[in-house]
Amino acid sequence: MQTRTLGKTGPTASALGLGAMAMSGAYGESDRAESIATVHAALDAGVTLVDTADFYGMGHNELLLAEALRGRPRDSYQLSVKFGMLAGPGLQYFGVDGRPAAVKTFLAHSLTRLGTDYIDIYRPARRDPDVPIEETVGAIKDLVDAGYVRHIGLSEVDAETIRRAHAVHPIADLQVEYSLVSRAVEPEVLPTLRELGIGMTAYGVLSRGLISGHWTAGHSAGPGDHRAASPRFTGENVDHNLALVDALRTVADAKGCTVAQLAIAWVAAQGDDIVPLVGARSRRRLSEALPAVDVHLTSDDLAAVEQAVPRGAARGDRYPAAFMSSLGVGN
Repeated sequence: MQTRTLGKTGPTASALGLGAMAMSGAYGESDRAESIATVHAALDAGVTLVDTADFYGMGHNELLLAEALRGRPRDSYQLSVKFGMLAGPGLQYFGVDGRPAAVKTFLAHSLTRLGTDYIDIYRPARRDPDVPIEETVGAIKDLVDAGYVRHIGLSEVDAETIRRAHAVHPIADLQVEYSLVSRAVEPEVLPTLRELGIGMTAYGVLSRGLISGHWTAGHSAGPGDHRAASPRFTGENVDHNLALVDALRTVADAKGCTVAQLAIAWVAAQGDDIVPLVGARSRRRLSEALPAVDVHLTSDDLAAVEQAVPRGAARGDRYPAAFMSSLGVGN
């Protein structure tokens, strides 16, 4: 497994990370044994960066990872943890809490659920509009000074917020959605990261399966699968977006790789300061994703991909309207 360093101050991690959200019901029911086996397979393949959040399954994901990671040397993997999203039973969301006291309380719960003494990268999932980012990051800095957190990250914030946070404490990386069909970070956010020496962990590199090559016309999301409410998967939008995938498949076939591998490789090719996160919840999907780190895209390949899926070509927002306002960047 190749490695990449997250910014000037962040950890050196595997060139491909594992996002664990799908293992806790985000896309419908998942198999616990298969999820654990997938984590094991990822670690055995050299994946070191594992991303979770305390609100994935409202603690379920952290407990699952604690079981999966038990017995593994703690220095053989890095835990990236998001916090701050508020939800009640039935997953009714109430917003974000970035108050310093809440930050430290969230961390105490995560350390207990994960069964660890420290978190490698700790980050607010979204910016709390009622709390200055300086206060939220300042609270994490206190946790760094106390040894409970190794690095500070951000998630889904704009360039101004990045600068303000970085002035309080060096930021290791920004976690943000970045894919062939989600490129809003390119004009301002990505240049800001590179100016400040901050890395990126890119989630949604397959746009929740939309550009994986496995989602087909007429396919419908099952019970509990939040893609049923995603604008990109509904109505005429999905037909348009799947036509883009068909064009991408032509490029992938010529390259001798799958559509998913091409989409992941494209993200990785945008800079060695970017680590794509793959949200595999089965060993089958993981085994398809892993070879993407060895897919080298030439300038001709990149031009062909750009022609197949031009920037801004996708239809539909990447989140339902109610959640778009919490994002620091758009589509």
